[in-house]
Amino acid sequence: MKNLVIDTGILKKMYYYLVKIRRFEEKIIELYPQQEMRCPVHLYIGQEAIAVGFCANLKKEDYVFSNHRNHGHLIAKGVDLKPMFAELYGKITGCSKGKGGSMHMVFPERSIMGTSSIVGGGIPIAVGTALASKMNRDERVVVVFFGDGAVDEGVFYESLNFASLKKLPIVFVCENNFYATNSPQENRQVNPDIYKIADFFLMPGVCVDGNDVLEIYKIAKEFIDRAKHGSGPSLIEARTYRWKTHVGPETDIEKGFRDEKEVAEWVNKCPLKKFEEHVLRNNLLEKKDLQEVGKKIEKEVQEALDFALTSRYPEEEDLYKDVY
Repeated sequence: MKNLVIDTGILKKMYYYLVKIRRFEEKIIELYPQQEMRCPVHLYIGQEAIAVGFCANLKKEDYVFSNHRNHGHLIAKGVDLKPMFAELYGKITGCSKGKGGSMHMVFPERSIMGTSSIVGGGIPIAVGTALASKMNRDERVVVVFFGDGAVDEGVFYESLNFASLKKLPIVFVCENNFYATNSPQENRQVNPDIYKIADFFLMPGVCVDGNDVLEIYKIAKEFIDRAKHGSGPSLIEARTYRWKTHVGPETDIEKGFRDEKEVAEWVNKCPLKKFEEHVLRNNLLEKKDLQEVGKKIEKEVQEALDFALTSRYPEEEDLYKDVY
């Protein structure tokens, strides 16, 4: 699997999504101070490789469950930017009809059944969905993304136990960025190796460089295929780093929560930079290929923003719709 040759078309597709996530969130950073986006935003910048590497192995009907930091997962799964921007602006054309904001996006057309701001809240829902898939024999796999903070929750362990007991078609992906809000991992967890928790539940567990999309793609392919063929769940710990503060467009440096040197070291490990250097050095893609992707996405971002800004807000009576 380590020697897997990745098709040029897949390489281009992954680069497209890496850049798309980055440009979408850079636009949020640019516009957020205008205070027209009234919802909190938890930005994914620095972690893009994880979502892209996994979702490149998923079919449209395969399920993805996410958390409050969900933009990258939705985009990598193929959700259009227009309803996402509209949701940030609270418009009726948003993917949650303006009611969910950044933390509660939903797009069932791409098998994203909802995201949750509750830490660890999506994990048991994902397990229930995997159980349904197994009972229905529909060969749909579930990938659930969560942070290292969710490992502090009891439901994480309950979910791994049940998934392993029933050999469910699910891949647990811990995006370990080493901070839960502003609390470092070493202040919360006695064992820093989250992937080793899998041993207790008799499932495979591996640690991967969360900034290397090619390594992630290969690992994801192995364990997604494993789940689809009935071999049960697995736990992937992808070590990465978020560049921005827990919530909002700033960094933690000016607030004194993180060291400037630490942030700079991780920014230098940028997943886009790492991918670009690899494909150009090995003649897998040409510079013009990368430039074309950049131009295409600039246009898509602007069109999506225009769509959001010209869409209407929900009416007062819409408050009571879709409430069960």
